[in-house]
Amino acid sequence: MLRERLKEETHTAHQKTESTVVRNVKSIQNEQDYITLLKSFYAYFNAVEKELSKHIDESVLPDIKNRRNSTDIKNDIIELGGDIENLPLAKVPQINNTLEALSAMYVLEGSIMGGPYIIKMLEKQGISRAFSFFSGYGQNSGQMLGAFVQVLERYGHNPETHSKSVEVANETFINFGEVFSAEKVA
Repeated sequence: MLRERLKEETHTAHQKTESTVVRNVKSIQNEQDYITLLKSFYAYFNAVEKELSKHIDESVLPDIKNRRNSTDIKNDIIELGGDIENLPLAKVPQINNTLEALSAMYVLEGSIMGGPYIIKMLEKQGISRAFSFFSGYGQNSGQMLGAFVQVLERYGHNPETHSKSVEVANETFINFGEVFSAEKVA
């Protein structure tokens, strides 16, 4: 199964990126700091989504329009009084086909499962609003992830394609971690 291979072979990159995110969340002291964190998420998710849209539409993932996306991050930023100017530079992996797009999306969709933990950390830091992105699909998060994995497995049925899928997913994790220390662009 592709999902198992992705999970196993992206473990190191996943842990490193997760550590970077947690460190950034724990450093938040006010809503302005939270806006800065959200801008990093927005810059990366929005850039990756633009690449994904070249290969994934309703014919691939029927519920694509119902999935959490960077618009949710933008709405959280605006709710906090921020804007989406001066974003960090986001480098996206090269995506050449549907399976590679789904492999990158595996990282974005999988991040939903960490949302409730991020919300708890933010609440401990005194943040009490603008959680639509980190809320994911609420109680349906597991179900939505499961539906995504079914599509991933259907497109990733050929084991000969798995190495490239792992490469794209690892690059997606690594590039996401790097956005937190990237230079800002207008």
